[in-house]
Amino acid sequence: MIFSRLVASSLAAASSLFLDAAAFAPVAKSAISTYSSTALSGPLRRNTALPAFIATSDDAPRNVQSLEEWCTQYGVQKIDGIQLYTEDGLDYQMITTADIPAGTTILYVPGEMVLSSDRVAQELNSISDGGVDAAVQQLGRIGGASSIPKFYLFLKMLMEYEMQENSSFLPYLDAMPRLYYCAVSMTDFCYECLPPLVFNLSRTERVKFDNFLQVIKKVDIISDYIKNNQEVLKWAFNSVYTRTYCHKDGQSADDVALVPYADMFNHAAQTEVEVYFDADGNCMAYTLVDVPANSPLRISYGDPTNPSFIFARYGFLDESSPAGFCKMMDIPKTEDNVNMGMDPPKMLFYHDTGDISQEVLDVVLYAKVLTKQGYSQETGEVRRQFYEAHMNGDEATKAQIHEQYRPQVMKEILNHCNTFLKSLEALEKKSEGKSFDQHPRLPVILQHNEWVKQTFLKVKSNVEPLVQQYEAAGGGGGFGGGGGNWGSNDGGGWDQGGEEQYYYEEGYQ
Repeated sequence: MIFSRLVASSLAAASSLFLDAAAFAPVAKSAISTYSSTALSGPLRRNTALPAFIATSDDAPRNVQSLEEWCTQYGVQKIDGIQLYTEDGLDYQMITTADIPAGTTILYVPGEMVLSSDRVAQELNSISDGGVDAAVQQLGRIGGASSIPKFYLFLKMLMEYEMQENSSFLPYLDAMPRLYYCAVSMTDFCYECLPPLVFNLSRTERVKFDNFLQVIKKVDIISDYIKNNQEVLKWAFNSVYTRTYCHKDGQSADDVALVPYADMFNHAAQTEVEVYFDADGNCMAYTLVDVPANSPLRISYGDPTNPSFIFARYGFLDESSPAGFCKMMDIPKTEDNVNMGMDPPKMLFYHDTGDISQEVLDVVLYAKVLTKQGYSQETGEVRRQFYEAHMNGDEATKAQIHEQYRPQVMKEILNHCNTFLKSLEALEKKSEGKSFDQHPRLPVILQHNEWVKQTFLKVKSNVEPLVQQYEAAGGGGGFGGGGGNWGSNDGGGWDQGGEEQYYYEEGYQ
């Protein structure tokens, strides 16, 4: 193996491939204020006292102080008032102690410190005798092509970890979280307590990790000891998948990046900060709004209307999410159904109000009610008319058909709520008596399930009186009146305007 022939000095040279900067200077984004930089030169070296061994167990401390010293020494700049704050020494967040106007550049990380997957790929292939490329090719063949950029960063993390005190990135690695609550860190029992959607999303994350384990066997720049160390492998995988940026301004289509210090922003549905990269690969963060003193500085990790995805990928519940997927998993993904709006980020139940998005109402009517009516010429004609009205934007015809079948739609939604609530109750009972020490992610799973439960209870409280009203009327006709607030023509659903857009490849990962 080539690994046995690599010496620490050659690896050290590779690790500092990006870090021989002559001068770091922030580049202004149009209409955004900037600040001057301090010129630095020479290769990056550590002057901070760090242990020679990076512990990756869940209870290992994070050495954030050394990270700050390291970043400051080699060109990372921030405006006055920007601080890292923690209450427990495990979870950190970026805050400001000073007022910051909108459009202000608040953080600058020189490109030489950014671990870009494009450049890391070149680095790793330059020191490999073909093992890295063989692993990448295999990853593509087994369905993991979209994960290749992160696989390069995964290998980079492992290589730097193995170098320990010879790694120029040791302060960065030693400040990484150790305790993760995301899918790859869950126990098998944790998976048994997940509702169907978040279970599927979590399994997708686990499959990515399993694919990495399968192909890393071919890699010739990582030792067999590291390849078989599950604790280190999970730590590296989780660090990459929860801390990389992609699809930001200035990044190429396939590039993802680990950015020291800029990866300390927490998530929020309503954000204060955005991140971008300039033509030289420097990373900068700027404020989107006026931020008062003593406020958090947050970015978006993904669509806030899908807290289940954020939970599976990042391991926390975003309780600020306005809505979540309605969990209707039994509707076939046909072209017609997709055209009607069958898409998790569109088929929403709203958490605070129990409102229902228009897409839920459309899909339930088209794919459930009109399908369950049984085949007849009359039903088939109504179904065709409804589909054509939807595709042609004929809201008047859609509203007329909705009014005709509103009782059946309400019954379908109520039955779905009752069935799903029973399944959540069963999952809750399954977790009773289980040790949180053995399953430390279980409390977060229960928190997620409770959030979903409360959402469904609010939807049920809105729908059930309508169904009772229909049943009291003897089952004929609609409920009278117009469309009411159960499905407005603007596409917003129950008093909810507009559609939410969702990306599985979220801006910050």
